[in-house]
Amino acid sequence: MNTLLVRIATDDEIFTRILEAERRVLAGDETFKATPSYNFPSYDDMYRTLSPSRLAIITTLAGQGALSIREVARRVGRDVQAVHRDVTMLIKIGMIDRTDKGVEFPYTRIHFEYDVEAAA
Repeated sequence: MNTLLVRIATDDEIFTRILEAERRVLAGDETFKATPSYNFPSYDDMYRTLSPSRLAIITTLAGQGALSIREVARRVGRDVQAVHRDVTMLIKIGMIDRTDKGVEFPYTRIHFEYDVEAAA
């Protein structure tokens, strides 16, 4: 299954993961497999970016190949202009792709990975 991993991670955590991946690749670790991921610095940033309406667009596109914005709007039951604004933002941040045939989310699934801790 082609999955995008969405995380909440600090720059230091991301850098550490990159260095570990580099170390394993350079060491010839044949068991290492990179996982496509998208990182947010905070839950608030993730929620602002992947609001319920934008997440509906992404899940509608998941595994469907390229769809026109009009078709996406029809499937999510929203106004074409509003969907166009959200799609444009998701393209700008690299979450979905624009192709000759429309827009697409190149994954079949999203997995969210983050911890929620008690307030201090």
